[in-house]
Amino acid sequence: MRYENPLYLAEEAAALDLIADGRVALGISRGAPEAADRGWESFGYTGSTDPRGADIAAAKFETFLQAIQGHPMTRAAAQPYMSDAAPHAPLAIEPQSEELIRHIWWGSGSRATAERTGQQGLSMMSSTLLTEANGSSFGDLQAEQIDVFREAFREAGHRHVPRVSVSRSVFPVLSDRDRVLFGAGGSGGGDQIGIIDGTRSTFGRTYVGEPDQLIEQLKADAAVMSADTLLLTIPSQAGVDLNLEILQNFATHVAPALGWKPNTEGPVVGDPVTA
Repeated sequence: MRYENPLYLAEEAAALDLIADGRVALGISRGAPEAADRGWESFGYTGSTDPRGADIAAAKFETFLQAIQGHPMTRAAAQPYMSDAAPHAPLAIEPQSEELIRHIWWGSGSRATAERTGQQGLSMMSSTLLTEANGSSFGDLQAEQIDVFREAFREAGHRHVPRVSVSRSVFPVLSDRDRVLFGAGGSGGGDQIGIIDGTRSTFGRTYVGEPDQLIEQLKADAAVMSADTLLLTIPSQAGVDLNLEILQNFATHVAPALGWKPNTEGPVVGDPVTA
């Protein structure tokens, strides 16, 4: 959001959701750690006092949420040109998609942002990096984040069912070629602790192994079991064929044991947040 115009994004998102008949799933976040020094300022977005731009991203996201829910963003001119609006009448963005708010996912990297996401009534996605570290495994730390999100969602009184996704790097080993490509050890290593954006952070492990081994490890991952959606991170620069093979191997040999099935029954729904 640091680089986005919130009202333009709101118009584009609403139009796309209407064109797609409500099938949009729009993931939004503050943005990755910067390669540029306060690069958002070069795009005309000034006023941030946070070196990461988190404050300006949060403010613009709140404007975006207000806009897609039909709140007035400006007023009509004294003599509106080519418009049915009354002079100085409040104006919302156009078009409006009534259900768009339920199709927005915020990328949360901490329990604090997970709580805010729940309060806002959004869905939550959590990646392979958390800007927290307390000695817990990545899966346990992320599961705590999901619990915080759902509790905040429930306490805010939202009635719809949110979605929760987590991301994992998973490479099934089915051949000697796979062992060469993804690691001969078949373990993928463990979680890592490091500093990112000046914050002590936890980086999730990579899962590499034969299908039975992966099934056992993923079932032991508390966050994978708590989320309703698992996203696979893939080596995009490795080409289409290899990435398709990774996804096919996971879908065939691992995912069914985790409760996944091909989607032939309509839109995916999340797990109800009960009192």
